Amino acid sequence: MNQKPLAFRMRPKNIDEIIGQEHLVGKGKMIRRMIEAQRLASMILFGPPGTGKTSMAIALAKSLQIPYKMLNAVIDRKKDMEIAVEEAKMHGQFVLILDEVHRLDKAKQDFLLPHVESNLVTLIGCTTSNPYHSINPAIRSRTHLFELYRLEDNHIKQAIKRALKDEKNGLGDMEVKMTGDALDHFSKSANGDLRAALNGLELAVYSTPSDNSKIIEIDLEVAEECMQKKSFSHDKNGDAHYDVLSAFQKSIRGSDVNAALHYLGRLIEAGDLDSIARRMIVCAYEDIGIANPQAGPRALAAVEAAERVGFPEARIPLSVAIVELCLSPKSNTAYSALDEALADIRNGNSGEIPLHLKDAHYKGAKNLGRGVEYKYPHNYESGWVDQQYLPDVLKHKQYFHPKSTSKFESSLKQIYDKITK
Repeated sequence: MNQKPLAFRMRPKNIDEIIGQEHLVGKGKMIRRMIEAQRLASMILFGPPGTGKTSMAIALAKSLQIPYKMLNAVIDRKKDMEIAVEEAKMHGQFVLILDEVHRLDKAKQDFLLPHVESNLVTLIGCTTSNPYHSINPAIRSRTHLFELYRLEDNHIKQAIKRALKDEKNGLGDMEVKMTGDALDHFSKSANGDLRAALNGLELAVYSTPSDNSKIIEIDLEVAEECMQKKSFSHDKNGDAHYDVLSAFQKSIRGSDVNAALHYLGRLIEAGDLDSIARRMIVCAYEDIGIANPQAGPRALAAVEAAERVGFPEARIPLSVAIVELCLSPKSNTAYSALDEALADIRNGNSGEIPLHLKDAHYKGAKNLGRGVEYKYPHNYESGWVDQQYLPDVLKHKQYFHPKSTSKFESSLKQIYDKITK
């Protein structure tokens, strides 16, 4: 039995064996065109775990029969990179595949950059992080950026079938019979992570005893046992985390209760109650605001209940609050008005406070005209009196633009319209 993992053995040997990523390696696409022109450029491959970044890098080097070396930006030292550059000088053409390229420190980067720029070394960096957030601009400006997408179910199935047929690197030398349900489970539960699917397949094959005819039967029950730990990619410090949070808040804002519950489920699986709480409370005030003023206090109450009971029960008050937030009318008029006011202030457009509004609680204030002409609203029958509150340079300014999103905001709008007229 080959001791190397199945996922390692089944790595593509050339560009035609790459599974998925048709937007990069399909006919007429950029990386395919590089290979056909035999002009491999430095690049950064980024995307979720298990999408084949390192495998693609190796396949590209092998497609053009260019010598390559694999290093890790964290583990390997500057000395290892110096050795790689010496190898490049011997070969003329050389590919350096650098995993976790976003963790490249300044000393290693400063050493590599001249050799990448002179094209002595073709750098293929691999990372799960968004290069626009995590990779130094000096590296980014010298490389092409290519995003790898999470593999679809049909891609996972294709890889499993290939592994079951491949006698040299896969499991083709064993008689494996897999049910359709088992194949479906491997592909779906891997959640787009090909490495996880092949690891599960390998465990299933080697842990299942064969019958008298030496046939190894993999059914749904075996597949479920071997894929028990779903490959759920969610790094709390990674870009995928912020993508989920962004989708979560935008789904609430867009009143899509099903999508919001889906992304809430992802965050719950990641155990990230802090981020859930923060986004829920922000949504209640930013996106719902005065259209449903009770949404904020109720969201806060749901968060406090969730924190008190903990997971798994915490999901119950959270679900109630999310449904309400999604289906509440939406209004951002309050904080948008404040943002307009802040913009004026930050641009130096603030002006002098009117004299009648200035503090008059000290001796001599009246001599300075402070508060002299101030009209006290409670002295008037309606509780309101017409007087200027904004500075002269802004006295006709209107920051607040109410909408008729709900009964509450409509009633505020009626009062506002009456006052401003």
